[in-house]
Amino acid sequence: MTQTDTTQTNSPTNHETPLAGKTAVVAAGAKNLGGLISTRLAGLGADVAVHYNSDSSRADAEKTQAAIAELGTKAILVQGDLTLPVNVTTLFDQAVDAFGGVDIAINTVGKVLRKPIVETTEDEYDDMFAINSKAAFFFLQEAGKRCNDDATIITIVTSLLAAYTDGYATYAGERARWSTSPAPRPRSSPIVASGSTASHRVRWTPRSSTRKRRRSGWSSTSRRRSATD
Repeated sequence: MTQTDTTQTNSPTNHETPLAGKTAVVAAGAKNLGGLISTRLAGLGADVAVHYNSDSSRADAEKTQAAIAELGTKAILVQGDLTLPVNVTTLFDQAVDAFGGVDIAINTVGKVLRKPIVETTEDEYDDMFAINSKAAFFFLQEAGKRCNDDATIITIVTSLLAAYTDGYATYAGERARWSTSPAPRPRSSPIVASGSTASHRVRWTPRSSTRKRRRSGWSSTSRRRSATD
């Protein structure tokens, strides 16, 4: 007489990992909102290219990479200043080299300056423009060129764009251009989501497509407003 082994395992099922076999690039994906998104994607089954800006955030990037490994997927770390388009290209190059392609590209790079217009210097304005607008533009451009068909491409802004709060003219001015931007190419998903750093929740929501393959998209829910992204 044989006895059936009914021991349950904790191995994730296909239902729990809808992104199995997919690859994501997360700009500023080492900590805060970016780190949350990186680990959430990994929990859903995706391999992740985690970008971080400088040596000061290397330790956070390594912690995120370790957390992803514990979830059973893979992560690579890519350092670079994304206000330089060549570094955006390098980020996607390394993701493609490591994983073979990119299915999800998410930009969380951003900076907030709270200062009256009459006190804002030219250097401060140029810095805000480079981080909040230029980096986002070339990230979306590269994603449009490099991502697989039916990719999801997102750049994230905060609810400060809709807030009547003084002092954020440079942030709102540089970020507002993305609130109505079209998809960077045909068959890619809408590119803007709103969020807050401290308590941003992201869930993956399947949606139907006229093609045989299913397309998927991000929906986001923000519990409270934050001054950073």
